[in-house]
Amino acid sequence: MAGRKQFDMDTALDAAMIQFWRDGYADTSVDDLSRATGLNRSSLYSSLGAKDTLFLRCLDRYAARYGEKYDAALSGAASDPVAAVRAFFDVTLQRIADPELPDGCLIAQSAMAIPALSPSVAEHARQALGLQRLRLRAALKAGRLTDRDADAFAVHAAAVNQSLAVMSRAGASPAQLLAIVGVTVDALAQAPRA
Repeated sequence: MAGRKQFDMDTALDAAMIQFWRDGYADTSVDDLSRATGLNRSSLYSSLGAKDTLFLRCLDRYAARYGEKYDAALSGAASDPVAAVRAFFDVTLQRIADPELPDGCLIAQSAMAIPALSPSVAEHARQALGLQRLRLRAALKAGRLTDRDADAFAVHAAAVNQSLAVMSRAGASPAQLLAIVGVTVDALAQAPRA
């Protein structure tokens, strides 16, 4: 229609995702989202939904975007689980090093904010965090780790991955982050295979 401003949904969702990622759910207002997306409040609500709905969409978008990269990194776990886990961490380290992206991790931030989130949003954040552990466990099982070791290393690697995001936001250097990854990968290399 003539005179009606059009917007790109993907661009608006990415802008909202970055806003939530940068400031967190609690510190992001609807006005912040309006400025980030370029949509007025009524257009924001009608196009993208209320704040909780938009946040869930952004969390899913983030999880899908990086989930695909993690899946690709872990795809070689059957033949070399240690290299696959290193590649998994490389996805995180590359994201952290990207100057175009905020520090940290939207999922890690969301998990830390669970006490302040509505019950449905908090559950969604828990599920997003749990997917990372499940992804790692499946890869480690494919790499012939025992059930016990696959469970333990999946929990540990997921925790380390989230801590990389927190540490980066707190100012840890790339060398420090790489050293953290090295300890985890070295420990995994010592795990017996089934």
